[in-house]
Amino acid sequence: MTRWGLIGASTIAKEWVIGAIRATGGEIASVMSTNAERGKAYAAEQGIAKSVTTLAEIVDDPDIDAVYISTTNELHRDQALAAAKAGKHILCEKPLAMSLDDARAMVQAARDAGVVMATNHHLRNAATHGAMREAIKAGRIGTPLSARVFHAVYLPPHLQGWRLDRPEAGGGVILDITVHDTDTLRFVLDDDPAEAIAFAQAGGMGKAGLEDAVMGVLRFRNGVIAQFHDGFTTEFAETGLEVHGTDGSLIGRNVMTQRAAGTVTLRDASGEQELPLDHRNLYETALAAFHSAIKGDGKPSATGEDGVWSLAAGLAVVEAARTGQAVRIEPGI
Repeated sequence: MTRWGLIGASTIAKEWVIGAIRATGGEIASVMSTNAERGKAYAAEQGIAKSVTTLAEIVDDPDIDAVYISTTNELHRDQALAAAKAGKHILCEKPLAMSLDDARAMVQAARDAGVVMATNHHLRNAATHGAMREAIKAGRIGTPLSARVFHAVYLPPHLQGWRLDRPEAGGGVILDITVHDTDTLRFVLDDDPAEAIAFAQAGGMGKAGLEDAVMGVLRFRNGVIAQFHDGFTTEFAETGLEVHGTDGSLIGRNVMTQRAAGTVTLRDASGEQELPLDHRNLYETALAAFHSAIKGDGKPSATGEDGVWSLAAGLAVVEAARTGQAVRIEPGI
């Protein structure tokens, strides 16, 4: 059994990751919060035996095998480096860090320490996206030419904190959502993005100069162009992912979500058909792969290197929106 330490008493851990760890054979041994009272209350509510207030109490605990890092983004680097140095396996929230240098250092530290490192990109674990990837590989839409991602949502009140008012923590919709689009597109298309152009918007939710919506285009190495629309301000939109090829189109609806939901329709010369889907909890799928990787069987569904790629694209979109120019995506790994 893998024993976990939670670095951060976060909402995503409470809503999704704790349950996924337990459902796939792991145990939560400890949770760290710099606010002692909050940590104690969180531990009691989640049935966690111990709460601590310092990073050392997690990474130096010999009973902990792996850590889940879900603090704000500017803290990820130092926490991951400490975990790797202590020989703990690492599951880290996205974006991995605030800079590519920091993200690359995290990945290298895990390699040097011989520990498993993963990025918590949940969407590539969806049955919908797996079905789209396999349909493309099977040639069912011919040669892919273009894609469209609709990932503009409404940020719920209980999450309307640092994402909207703390640039130093990596707030804003691009580093929160566009990185997910990039990872999903990389997975579905089985290719890497090369260049980004974008326009950002301040629609009234973002503060301190942070964007709360963005539209743009990623150009992939194989020539596919992918349009994306991400937002915190669109309460009544649905999400979707489309891939269009020379011989057909794949239409995914309500697929950019944490829930095991959504549909995929294949349209081609013969008409329309829905692809069969085996919906399963996305986070449980991710944690099952992570636990297997620790045992030497396979690798995480989204590696640390995948996290560097999505951060590189996110930072390129930030720069493109700031300058109005196309920006190359160069992860340097």
